[in-house]
Amino acid sequence: MLVLGVGLGVLTGTVLQQLAPRLAQGAIGSTAKTGAGAGGTAPAPQSGLPGGRFEQKQELVALSQRWKALAAAQKDLKAGAFLLVLDDGRFAQLDSELPLPAASSIKTPILLAGLEDLDAGKLRWNEPLPLTKEVVGGGAGWMASRPIGTRFPFYEAATEMIRVSDNSATNLLIKRLGGKLALNARFQALGLGATVVNNWLPDLEGTNTTSPHDLARSIALVDTGEKLSPRGRDHFRTIMGTSRTNTLLPLGLLEGLGPASSDPDSELLARGVTVLNKTGDIGIAYSDAGLIELPNGQRAVAAFMVKGPFNDPRSADLIRAMAAAASQTLVGRSSPSPQPR
Repeated sequence: MLVLGVGLGVLTGTVLQQLAPRLAQGAIGSTAKTGAGAGGTAPAPQSGLPGGRFEQKQELVALSQRWKALAAAQKDLKAGAFLLVLDDGRFAQLDSELPLPAASSIKTPILLAGLEDLDAGKLRWNEPLPLTKEVVGGGAGWMASRPIGTRFPFYEAATEMIRVSDNSATNLLIKRLGGKLALNARFQALGLGATVVNNWLPDLEGTNTTSPHDLARSIALVDTGEKLSPRGRDHFRTIMGTSRTNTLLPLGLLEGLGPASSDPDSELLARGVTVLNKTGDIGIAYSDAGLIELPNGQRAVAAFMVKGPFNDPRSADLIRAMAAAASQTLVGRSSPSPQPR
């Protein structure tokens, strides 16, 4: 995944990969990265950063209608979408506040909550989080394969939660942040009304929910400076930039701009577009949400969610088609709009 400040993101990912075996054995010592000052915490949040606002002003009606038509063509799929240009308030929406199965996309607001606590001094950057039977999660990630009792520093759990969508890492954070009920209260306070954690990850039944509006808001709260200190915002961007999956939102954006290549990240960067995103996929539900930096320097947040039959390729196709329509609206196009297969 492309990183705003790609060098820092690559360095962080490399260091974490090199440290993973030592950290997985519980060897958490003075060599761990702190990145948050001598005390392991960042400064108190500062407001007024020049990052725009999460404020809807002028609807991009044609784009909203295009999304509606794309979704209507797939009768047995339930879709939601939201886009907001942070700099000027242009937006588009399709059932944007409808709660849908969150899958791994819920890891983005969890990351926000964790970094809020880091800013507030409630946890430390390298604080060890012990692996217990309760938090071991199957599916994505490698932490579940480590012995019970292994300790992982907060920064590694937060990074692996996004980088490889590690479910055990996510559960470690849920537990450290006070558990499901406390975390849900935090989401409500952040204005994420549809975002609810009901079960530990991987939650293959889709009981954890969020909405496209909530996902976009959780990213915008950071980028606009409304939440997190500048250092916390840097941590958020760097961690989001380690995400490996670029086959939904990034590929869709590229398809909207012209013929897609085998390397969406590099091709988007060549066109002046950068993306920080986090996906979700549990077979019955797919999602992707991210921050998009446009060639003219403006930034947008976008989120797409689809629920449908298990492993139906049309769900991913629909997300890509909606993303392609968004890029054509924001950047322009050089090829016909792709259609869901």
